[in-house]
Amino acid sequence: MRELDLVIIGGGPAGLSAAKIAAESGLNSLIIERDYKVGGQLVKQTHMFFGSEKQYAKTRGIDIAKILVNDVLAYPDKVEIMTETTVVGLYKDNVLTLLQKEKYIKIKAKAIIIATGASEKFLAFENNDLPGIYGAGAVQTLMNVHGVLPSEEVVMVGSGNIGLIVSYQLIQAGVKVKAVLEAAPTIGGYKVHASKLKRLGVDILTSTSVKRAEGKDTLEKIIIAKLDKNWDYIPGTEEEIIVDALCISVGLSPLTSLLSMVEADMKFVNYLGGLVPVINHQHETSIKNIFVAGDVCGVEEASSAIVEGYFSGLIVAERLGYKHPNHEELYQDFEAQLENLRSGPFGEKTRLGLKELRGENNAE
Repeated sequence: MRELDLVIIGGGPAGLSAAKIAAESGLNSLIIERDYKVGGQLVKQTHMFFGSEKQYAKTRGIDIAKILVNDVLAYPDKVEIMTETTVVGLYKDNVLTLLQKEKYIKIKAKAIIIATGASEKFLAFENNDLPGIYGAGAVQTLMNVHGVLPSEEVVMVGSGNIGLIVSYQLIQAGVKVKAVLEAAPTIGGYKVHASKLKRLGVDILTSTSVKRAEGKDTLEKIIIAKLDKNWDYIPGTEEEIIVDALCISVGLSPLTSLLSMVEADMKFVNYLGGLVPVINHQHETSIKNIFVAGDVCGVEEASSAIVEGYFSGLIVAERLGYKHPNHEELYQDFEAQLENLRSGPFGEKTRLGLKELRGENNAE
């Protein structure tokens, strides 16, 4: 059994950022990534990011991934990366069991940062398993990573930022987006993204969802209907749309199965995407020396995941006796960045979710 200082589970933006700060502090770490390369969701995101210069504003996601990877590769003696490796077991004594291809590996770590991210939520409707029905992440992977068009025509379900951005990317790739459906009475994403679609003639139908998919071997058409204030279908409002693909973008759920293995304290917080770990101000779970960063502790933008990774890496390094030379300054800076990212109307859900997680009385 190998014995290591820090193990980071997940090689996305949070995991890479944590490894970089840990390395700057002099702490060795191992990144475990189940995909064939690190970078996480950023490797398929071709749109430019918002935020500030510190979070790589006006930089495309794929380019941010390269920056974060290069930051880690600059410390070859401090950071080890294991790709195509799955953590199949996590135990309270900080022992991990891994499967790398057909090789079984056992590791004990002094500290662990879980940065496993989140998985796509799906939508319940009749025949939702027909070929031609995709998650938005799958569509991004097909187009932006592998250069494959998912269809000729598509209807998008969900008007959050990802739904709007992927719709625009589909149009850029030559796919006709026939409509965007949104169950809520208002559009969920930034107006700048919605405006792009409207200028291109794409209707965004609010208070509307998919009732049924139809097709013999693959998707051929969908039946949509209006929703009332209780989210129930309104009889008589059904419409038929002929389409060969349906893209679902209705949010993400934190990937917390490893935390359940160690019986970490958990809480269901809808604002944060579902079941999330109860953590202290330093992102430590109820299990000593097991920390979290990124979407696994609450779904936000990748910009927040990056800063949370830096923050967690800084804290773990100090915990293990490798205090960063600029620890106090960076600690305050990362806290300020997170507060700034969570300000404004689009950060309200996160703010409410964190209050609920902490049990603060003024949470709704």
